[in-house]
Amino acid sequence: MSAKPATGPMCTRDSLASDLRAMGLRPGETLLVHSSLSSLGWVCGGSRVVVMALLDVLGDGGTLVVPTHSGDNSDPAEWGYPPVPEAWWADIRASIPAFDARTTPTLGVGVIPETVRNWPGAVRSCHPQTSFAAVGPRAAAIVDGHALDCRLGEHSPLARLEEGGARVLLLGAGFDSCTAFHLAEYRVPSPQTDNSFAVMTPQGRSWATVRETSISADRFDDLGAAFEKERPVVRATVGGAEARLFDLADAVAYAEGWLSEHRPRTATI
Repeated sequence: MSAKPATGPMCTRDSLASDLRAMGLRPGETLLVHSSLSSLGWVCGGSRVVVMALLDVLGDGGTLVVPTHSGDNSDPAEWGYPPVPEAWWADIRASIPAFDARTTPTLGVGVIPETVRNWPGAVRSCHPQTSFAAVGPRAAAIVDGHALDCRLGEHSPLARLEEGGARVLLLGAGFDSCTAFHLAEYRVPSPQTDNSFAVMTPQGRSWATVRETSISADRFDDLGAAFEKERPVVRATVGGAEARLFDLADAVAYAEGWLSEHRPRTATI
């Protein structure tokens, strides 16, 4: 049986960089990227070439940021894809490896963030579930100080990105992947919840539970559709991918109002 032929378009480092410049990416800016490699078409060199193209466009003065989340470091009682037997829960809590910013792999955010995580000079924030990795002159300032009880709020890289005037690039990814919307959840009435994970402390590995804001991407697709109708969002094609580019602070501010009106959440979990 013959393998299926590759499908296009064919993308190279130069062609991707050209498409990114054409949609308005600027040298020296700070850019948060949510991405899907497969949406681009056939990329000659794979995810490494996508990162190269992004860095080419941002230049030496620009900073590239990606989510490097690892949501499997969590309470097995909450796992549903797939669930595990309750009889295993205690052993999982006792033995799941503690988060290590150097070695813990990403999960569920695509291959491009994993590539950035391993890029020379990359630095990574230290939240066990919702870390971000960055490359560039502003990288350390963006990822420092990510609090254990603040997945995507005021003490996370998202707030530092907002302060620094970053923009968001959805590269073949939908608004349901837009982490910036979560920052708004910390600024409107939201439930509080317990969140657990394995961390490394000076005394060794520990299973920790913190109390913090509950987050949910429910209706983020609706939120995004409303946002791009009312606010400036650049839409373009990069390779074969639909791409969107917009100001992070603008997205957060819009989401605060939209979530309060269309998706109120006040019950304690």
